[in-house]
Amino acid sequence: MSDPLLTPFTLKNLTLKNRIISTPHAPAYAEHGMPAKRYQLYHEEKAKGGIGMTMFGGSSSIASDSPPVFGQLDVSSDRVIPYFQEFAHRIHQHDCGLICQISHLGRRTVWNNGDWLPVIGPSRVRETAHRAFPKEMDQHDIDRVINQYALAAWRCQEGGLDGCEILVHGHLPGQFLTSFTNNRNDEYGGSLQNRLRFTLELLSAVRKQVDESFIIGIRIEMTTTGIKGTDEEEFLQAAQLLEQSGLIDYLSLNFGRIDSDYHLSRMLPAMWSPLAPWVSLAGKFRQSLKLPVLHACKVADLSSARYAIENGLLDLVGMTRAHMADPYIVNKLESGMPETIRPCVGAGYCIDRIYGEGEALCLHNVATGREATLPHVIKPAEGPRKTICIVGAGPAGLEAARVGALRGHTIILFEASNAAGGQLRVAAKATWRKDLVGIVDWYVSELERLAVDIRYNVFAGSEEILSVNPDIVIVATGGVPDTDFVPGGEHAISVWDALDGAKLSGDILIYDDHGQHQAVSCADHLSEQADVSVELVTPDRHAAAEMGGVNYPEYMRRFHEKGVTVTPDYRLSGIERQGNRLTLEFKSEYTGSRITRTADHAIVEHGTLPADELYYELAPSSVNDGQLDYQSLTTGFSQTEAAKTVAESGPTDVQVETGFHLYRVGDAIACRNVHAAILDSLRLVKDL
Repeated sequence: MSDPLLTPFTLKNLTLKNRIISTPHAPAYAEHGMPAKRYQLYHEEKAKGGIGMTMFGGSSSIASDSPPVFGQLDVSSDRVIPYFQEFAHRIHQHDCGLICQISHLGRRTVWNNGDWLPVIGPSRVRETAHRAFPKEMDQHDIDRVINQYALAAWRCQEGGLDGCEILVHGHLPGQFLTSFTNNRNDEYGGSLQNRLRFTLELLSAVRKQVDESFIIGIRIEMTTTGIKGTDEEEFLQAAQLLEQSGLIDYLSLNFGRIDSDYHLSRMLPAMWSPLAPWVSLAGKFRQSLKLPVLHACKVADLSSARYAIENGLLDLVGMTRAHMADPYIVNKLESGMPETIRPCVGAGYCIDRIYGEGEALCLHNVATGREATLPHVIKPAEGPRKTICIVGAGPAGLEAARVGALRGHTIILFEASNAAGGQLRVAAKATWRKDLVGIVDWYVSELERLAVDIRYNVFAGSEEILSVNPDIVIVATGGVPDTDFVPGGEHAISVWDALDGAKLSGDILIYDDHGQHQAVSCADHLSEQADVSVELVTPDRHAAAEMGGVNYPEYMRRFHEKGVTVTPDYRLSGIERQGNRLTLEFKSEYTGSRITRTADHAIVEHGTLPADELYYELAPSSVNDGQLDYQSLTTGFSQTEAAKTVAESGPTDVQVETGFHLYRVGDAIACRNVHAAILDSLRLVKDL
């Protein structure tokens, strides 16, 4: 029996070779608002990987009073057409469909960007997330924006795309549709039919502007949460009215609201959510509709996707974030190797980075978004095979071993403990972050498939390493928690200890001078116990200061629910033991004022110190003195050859052929994160 995911599907006049798609999103790869090479290569990798259709341009702006706020494309002028044409040629050569989403953000933007034009909306209702007070649109605004939608759709057609998708959900058409953002008393407000009028008028204008064969779709929500009068029955009725208009060719269904960080985190759930949380609701809509139905929301695995198609819940299933983790999902399924698919674990790092650092990156597939310089498919080395000794089976060491083995080298991996994973395995013990272990499991499975020699329970020193006669040694020993940076730090324990089984009860004070998941996940984990009281103190202005909007709202929700106290703006200055209790002193940088807390246990998160003793022991006897050539690392030139060049230009008695090259990666260099550790190893080993 054929896999239902691999059966073709005809969307209007476009036949897709399978049912798996990537839905529109904004990875913030645009260059001056255009989908240039980086943007195109990111999508082309999915096309190479066998996907049926890749959709792009999440929230692409159709007008100058809809300036981008998270790196969207600009489709408001004809300047975009040549980029679309190049893009379409690139994707279509892989027998893959290509559709762009277009949008006017309405109130969901800012006035102090782009041309500094007033933000507009159906009513003067401020959005929590972007905070502008919109001007209520008059008829001139409505007519102008409708015309701009039609012109944007025409540009998509002229660019050779297969279609365009109108984003209703949370954007200007949706702001007209939902009663809590539409307080109008004219023909665009009041009844559902009136609130849908703007969407129908713009669809009519779009349809007149493009050829009949051009695909037009709608992305619309199935329900909002907590708002009277906007339940799923009303949105189903709206979807049916859109279908009856004959103006659209498919419906893409979303869930919930997007006008605050909390609501957005529900609509784009991270690890705390089960897989495919809204597929069943989409199935209910599909039963009442005749048009094709698309849906994507944490459909991260083939089983969930197959269930949705096989049971008629969806016509096309979006595996969008899953393709950031592995753009070759379909090829691996078709070749009978689904177990080799790199899993999306739902970490939300991709979306968090858009709002923080301004670009989407996968937590553990570091080639995503870097297709111009980093490979998704590792090719065998052309030169002689090497013996590579790697010390440490955390994320950096595991990636180094995987890439080295795929290059054809002999890999010997030493790990001091009885299991791989390093800090990831510890992090996965924190309540809802357990799926992080999926990253470790995938690496272990891949290394077993590649027959890598992994030696557990070996605290490798120079003797063990030199005994295997390595050509290259990679130190991936990670770091150790830094708790002794203040007087009395020896009285504190680390987040690692707290998550790894330390018996704690009573009053617990957690100090977070890091701002990522470590401390807040520990606070969440410990607050599950009935016999504890948890307070988190941070010098930052709020908890989880380095975390984006997909993850931190869940921590805050749980903190409020479980009574975790958060005290911002105070820096730890010392810890003293007084009997069986600890006294911690904090100081405000703003006023110099001091506060004290007493607790049964103090947990300190201040990053890690490099576990670099082995590296410094080996460096003097290495060919390259343990130095990493950054220029070679970032330009793709082999580190080994670079080191030889340096050595051979020195004294004539240097014999580079008889030595080994030494490198260190990940937290063995400096405290960073999982992505950085894996990036270190891929950039280094792909050219060895």
